[in-house]
Amino acid sequence: MKIDAHQHFWKFDPIRDAWIDESMQIIRKDFLPKDLKPILKQNDIDGCVAIQADQSETETEFLLDCAAKNSFIKGVVGWVDLRAENVESRLEFYSKNTLFKGVRHIVQAEANDFMLGKDFQNGISKLEQFNLTYDILIFPPQIESAIDLVNKFPNQKFVIDHIAKPYIRLGKIDNWKTKMIELSKAQNVYCKVSGMVTEADLKHWKTSDFTPYLDVIFSTFGTDRILYGSDWPVCLLAAKYEQQLQLVQDYIKGFSENDKTKILGSNAIKFYNLL
Repeated sequence: MKIDAHQHFWKFDPIRDAWIDESMQIIRKDFLPKDLKPILKQNDIDGCVAIQADQSETETEFLLDCAAKNSFIKGVVGWVDLRAENVESRLEFYSKNTLFKGVRHIVQAEANDFMLGKDFQNGISKLEQFNLTYDILIFPPQIESAIDLVNKFPNQKFVIDHIAKPYIRLGKIDNWKTKMIELSKAQNVYCKVSGMVTEADLKHWKTSDFTPYLDVIFSTFGTDRILYGSDWPVCLLAAKYEQQLQLVQDYIKGFSENDKTKILGSNAIKFYNLL
């Protein structure tokens, strides 16, 4: 089974979704399950994991409702306030829904040391008992904090979204590479090959732009801890669904069928406890 381990749904709200500015006209509209379903079918993808894009439990409820009504959505990574005093009861509440697989916070919008906060780490400490994952969404300067976090909670399953958003359009790699090598040593950390096209030159990227970064990810995380994700519909800012998928497929075309199966599906099923 092939799984897209990272995509979003939303009913566009110009106030709530202010991050989608005037330069992003192509995604300033609704994106719902009915829009993604035929795209997945056309690209031979069997299911997906819906990831939060707004910091609210309303968003979590919305995604769970989408998943309940559409069997191709195999799981939801929602938002729960990990810094709240009642975090454990909220995680317990949502974990009763078998489609609720994990939590994400948009850390890329926070201070570099956000993940080191006592309240946040208290929330992280509550995830394992409910068999919930955590998606780490960060920029390169925040990788140092991520290293501290994943080492402090060695039994917690983490996944790095969008290969930690390296500065592909600038061709900068050295500092990111050094930190990602260190981060990958933690065996409880997986990595999504997702969201890369929007870190490149949106209009003029070429396949070779991504090769040095993918080389780092595959040589460090290995084929057992890498998940494919589209980041649809955000990817549409730079590429059609099939174009971003082709980037990954081209890179792994010489891999064994077993490794291809892992990257394009079974790793996601294992990590998120899908199906």
